[in-house]
Amino acid sequence: MFVDSHCHLDRLDKTPQELAEVLHFAQQRGVEHFLCVCVSVNDFPAMMESIKPFNNVSASCGVHPLHQDEACSYDELLKMASSDNIVAIGETGLDYFYSADTKDVQLTSFVDHIKVANKLNKPLIIHTRDARQDTIELLKQHKAPNTQGVLHCFTEDWEMAEAAIALGFYISISGIVTFKSAQALQEVVKKIPLEKLLIETDSPWLAPVPYRGKQNQPGYVREVGEFIAELKGVPVEELARITTDNFYRLFNIQK
Repeated sequence: MFVDSHCHLDRLDKTPQELAEVLHFAQQRGVEHFLCVCVSVNDFPAMMESIKPFNNVSASCGVHPLHQDEACSYDELLKMASSDNIVAIGETGLDYFYSADTKDVQLTSFVDHIKVANKLNKPLIIHTRDARQDTIELLKQHKAPNTQGVLHCFTEDWEMAEAAIALGFYISISGIVTFKSAQALQEVVKKIPLEKLLIETDSPWLAPVPYRGKQNQPGYVREVGEFIAELKGVPVEELARITTDNFYRLFNIQK
């Protein structure tokens, strides 16, 4: 069975009935659990309400680096993320590719997220793009020894992946790995130890081949898993089992 370790169910723009159908389709394809990741504190209450009917959907709380117009204080984030229903902090991180002009605010927000994760003993979900050095350095400086997390939708180089793994982090791969233009990423994925690997869709974006150009959805995580299994030369059942076990271990979720 697969797990979609990172999706944005509230961004699918579905009615409650349509969302139920999307998740049912995914379950029919062997996807047993979903992590709905918060990007906006303003939309956090609505996100939580949208996933409330589904006991196989977990949730995170955080502010995406590209949503710094909604940046909240450490105390506000701590309060929202303290609920037992929240299994992770984020998504947080740094994005200098799309929004280098908000670098200072991003840095402050990222450190606050790290500190909340330390305080609550919950893992971090990190978005990083064109910010390799700052991402790793801030984790080294502020992360508590037992705080873990994941670099999600990873598209950086092996050096960064290796540094993150050394800090106790997992690497999550999205449908980007199936793109013809992703040869460099494919070579990185070959090097990632299975015990440090997660898979995701990042729905509703980045649909894998053969769905590229369409709205992504959690059921398509199977294509991601099948592609990576072939890339790494392991049976797809083994890839599914290991990445699923990794997910439950990292986010401290009971099967």
